[in-house]
Amino acid sequence: MDYSSKISRQVAAVPRSGIRDFFELVQGKDDVISLGVGEPDFDTPWHIREAAIYSLEKGQTSYTSNLGLVQLRREIASYVEDFFHVSYAAESEVLVTVGVSEAIDLALRALLNPGDEVIYHEPCYVSYSPSIVMAHGVARGVATRKEDGFSLKASELAKAITPRSRVLMLNFPTNPTGATASREDLEEIATLCIQHDLIVLSDEIYSELRYEEEAHVSIASLPGMRERTILLHGFSKAFAMTGFRLGYACAPEPIIEAMMKIHQYSMLCAPITSQVAAIEALQNGAAAVEHMRQDYQRRRDYMVARLNAMGMECHSPGGAFYVFPEIPDCGMTSKEFALNLLDSTNVAAVPGDAFGESGEGYLRCCYATSLDDIKVAMDKMEAFIESVT
Repeated sequence: MDYSSKISRQVAAVPRSGIRDFFELVQGKDDVISLGVGEPDFDTPWHIREAAIYSLEKGQTSYTSNLGLVQLRREIASYVEDFFHVSYAAESEVLVTVGVSEAIDLALRALLNPGDEVIYHEPCYVSYSPSIVMAHGVARGVATRKEDGFSLKASELAKAITPRSRVLMLNFPTNPTGATASREDLEEIATLCIQHDLIVLSDEIYSELRYEEEAHVSIASLPGMRERTILLHGFSKAFAMTGFRLGYACAPEPIIEAMMKIHQYSMLCAPITSQVAAIEALQNGAAAVEHMRQDYQRRRDYMVARLNAMGMECHSPGGAFYVFPEIPDCGMTSKEFALNLLDSTNVAAVPGDAFGESGEGYLRCCYATSLDDIKVAMDKMEAFIESVT
């Protein structure tokens, strides 16, 4: 049978994830030091795991409301008001999802009509463009520059806006560059969004992991933006709860209602065990988050210093747990450099073009691994660079 004619054209047009393709090559290799997968190396804090275990012991294994446990939604609303300085009604403006990835999919499908354009900044998380395409939208990437710390500038955004522009996707701090956005930059972006009547999807999953003096600013907190922003957040990164697969969206009630319609017919609800664990995380997890943040900052400082010293020019990222160094002049593409590095040293990092065309010439290195492993990886990478330049 010719299955190519049976697969949806929309899905067939979506490429496989560059990250997953690369890490299939890693499988089966021994003694690899991975600077690739964006997952905390910390265990989920014990008190959060204990809450999950206790919920099972109590027999809490049922469905929940489509929107999520009301106690969790109240905790989320309280946390968002304290941390992001935006108020939402727990009963109608908060939706608990299966990770932020589901929230992105729900939001795009709830907002887009075929042919609507979605603007996003590159380099970016690998799922943004495919998610737009699968929601029958048109993806329009805006390249960011190393000279700007890979932050999105309103002047560049303005060039990408057309009469078909409907949504702007933001991700600060950013995967893969660790870029952050200043209040001033966000204010200029907000002005454009209001002028052109854009809805903003603001993915702020790394917001607790910031290393600058300036506190994290959500675009939803700026004047005129709450009504046109979907604030996306979750528990995977800051709370080291990737396997719990729990995220949430906060937005005006009509948008949450539209997202919930899709959610109830696909996922129904997020797992109750994960929701109970998330309540504990929000109530008592702040100290563990700060401990992990400080450790990430130490690793970042070490990795940035080593990369710059070996000739891989690298800005110091303001957030998340990634660095995005420029590959030295050695006649190799990003993918060739990453593959040769892996073959020669057993150090795995992700080629920059996995995050969009503007990532070519760079390498994403994740410092969510032990400092001891990072030191060994940097020694091996330095020796590799000396051998190819």
